[in-house]
Amino acid sequence: MGVQSAPPPWLAQGKAKAEAVQEIFGTVAPTYDRVNGWLSFGQHQKWRAHAVTTLQLSQGDAVLDLCCGTGDFLPLLRNAVGASGTVIGLDFARPMLEHARTKTSGAILGVGDALSLPIADHSVDAVTIGWGLRNVGDPARALAEMARVLKTGGRVAILEMSQPNAPIIGPIANWGCQFVIPKFGRIAGFGDEYAYLAQTTARWMSRRELTDALKSAGFGNVGIKNFMFGNICLHTATRMEGNP
Repeated sequence: MGVQSAPPPWLAQGKAKAEAVQEIFGTVAPTYDRVNGWLSFGQHQKWRAHAVTTLQLSQGDAVLDLCCGTGDFLPLLRNAVGASGTVIGLDFARPMLEHARTKTSGAILGVGDALSLPIADHSVDAVTIGWGLRNVGDPARALAEMARVLKTGGRVAILEMSQPNAPIIGPIANWGCQFVIPKFGRIAGFGDEYAYLAQTTARWMSRRELTDALKSAGFGNVGIKNFMFGNICLHTATRMEGNP
């Protein structure tokens, strides 16, 4: 019998997925910001800014940017909580953090697993996660970890890829995701890494499924806002009282 080849990274589970994510995002770190700009038509910073406004942060608050990548949320969060606030950025890929360090001063940055956060219970006022939740091995557990570290009444903002609901836009968006995104990746010098992005988007939860997952993790007041014809979706939610 021949040696069985490993499944593609978008089909990996558990430890294999964690290792694939670390390798992929460590590899694309040098061009990640540039390709993000291409794929979002320069709009992703506006989407992040809108997400931060939904958190209703105050000076002195403590905030966590989970799967922080190259750190584009960090300066927005710093401005929102001021010099007296605490900004924490965690990511699973160390090369991403090296780029994040250049974007803001005073943030606490470290390698961290979204499934086992090195943060005390009920210690932060808000959590952001941009294009990272679909990359963790167990999204439900990651949401439970976010709920654990949030104070009661704290808020989460999740920016993710999504499938447009419109009957005409949907098929066009699916085509773009499957063919255009990998092409941009090849232009940037990568192949399978951006095929991973397309494949994980196609397999990601629907808006309703993510809403239900948030509620199961102890969140309420779930809100949804679409960007870029529904290709990007922002879920916001509040950690409710009486949950673990």
